[in-house]
Amino acid sequence: MNITVNPAVVPELDPAFVPAVLWNRAYRKAAADSGKAVDIVIALYRPNGTVSTYETVILPISADTMDLTVRYVERLVKFLLWMKGGWKVGIYGAPEVAEALAKIYSKDGERKFDYEMMGDRIYGRTFEVVALAEKPESHEIQVQLGGHMDGCRIGFDLGGSDRKCAAVVDGKVVHTEEVVWDPYFQKDPEYHRQGILDSLRRAAEKMPRVDAIGGSAAGVYVDNQPRLASLFRGVSAEDFQKHVVHMFEEIQKVYNVPMVVSNDGEVTALAGAMSMESNGVIGISMGTSVAGGYVNMNGNITDWLNELAFVPVDYRDNAPADEWSGDLGCGVQYFCQQGVARLAKAAGLGFPADMPFPKQLVEVQELMKQGDARAAAIYRTIGVCFGYTVAHFADFYELQNLLFLGRVSSGEGGEIIMEEAKKVIAKEFPEYAHIQFRVPDEKFKRHGQAVVAASLPALAK
Repeated sequence: MNITVNPAVVPELDPAFVPAVLWNRAYRKAAADSGKAVDIVIALYRPNGTVSTYETVILPISADTMDLTVRYVERLVKFLLWMKGGWKVGIYGAPEVAEALAKIYSKDGERKFDYEMMGDRIYGRTFEVVALAEKPESHEIQVQLGGHMDGCRIGFDLGGSDRKCAAVVDGKVVHTEEVVWDPYFQKDPEYHRQGILDSLRRAAEKMPRVDAIGGSAAGVYVDNQPRLASLFRGVSAEDFQKHVVHMFEEIQKVYNVPMVVSNDGEVTALAGAMSMESNGVIGISMGTSVAGGYVNMNGNITDWLNELAFVPVDYRDNAPADEWSGDLGCGVQYFCQQGVARLAKAAGLGFPADMPFPKQLVEVQELMKQGDARAAAIYRTIGVCFGYTVAHFADFYELQNLLFLGRVSSGEGGEIIMEEAKKVIAKEFPEYAHIQFRVPDEKFKRHGQAVVAASLPALAK
């Protein structure tokens, strides 16, 4: 048995793209049409007692359907793990599928990256997939964060190619600065620490005092501790545990003020909710990687991960591989500098193989300014893929607004991405026509996250 999909809009430079949203819907339709659909529940457990559940249907288990069903459920599990997080996955209603996934998500399995990251690295537990005898119940939490503008505050935003910092006094921005750096493959964590301290020092000099510090950075942060962060990919596992995990706690001691460091995607979403005075916001930042964040319909953030660089968005068998996790068809290969570089080849742009991704993006942006048709094709292709992926996200998140920013979103190219995405939504997904696409102005794109990050901590009483 096979699942085939026929997108109404085909991305011109990536015509083999198989939208995850269409494949999933086609599978569920096949299950419903069989007349024997089986109800299952996927549960994700986190150490703080929260449980996230996702209900769906599968085809009746048989020799003909097993491989297809395992593929369907495995891709859902992968998405949910990086959307919500969990050290344990439970499958209710399909023990055979749970057994297959336990092998895939094991230390020697196909998803050993996810096994390691969701287990020891992020949650400090041994990751496992188990069959559940009883239907699990959801238990989610939400927290209020941000919106504090009183006092003298520093906000920073750490990206893969630059670090931004802002000084804010009673809500007024008195200083912003962007400093180029190259943290990705630096082996010595002192490089990162000194860079962050340098930016904080420069901001502190523009204010009479420092009352609070808020930070935005790519990765997973728990209690201000990096658990998984691309910024420190070059640091050995031993040095990561010894020097990186407690880095921000040590930096906080230098200033001795309240400090909060959050995933940059969460800050993106928070910035959108604050600026739009609206909730149900997903923030997508296309930069060095793909940052995601979510503010729910109550205006709060959750304890979810929202690491959208790792979620599968393309289900073709030979989709491009993420060079970090090894998985195929994940967002990082489509919606950031890596995606631009990948499509540049398809567009016929002969960049040197050793040209860094940020430089390739700059070259494409310059060509776009010159009216180069090849550059426009790159952005149109990203836009079509993004439209299908927004619909995919909307099948999991309750959305009213999408905030779109990051270096890839700058200029006319970003406008093309957004317009193409809207066309896909209008043509294929009228049920999501209510989602408002929002783009901040250029200044906010470049420095807005640092300013909003400054608002994260409340002042000490």
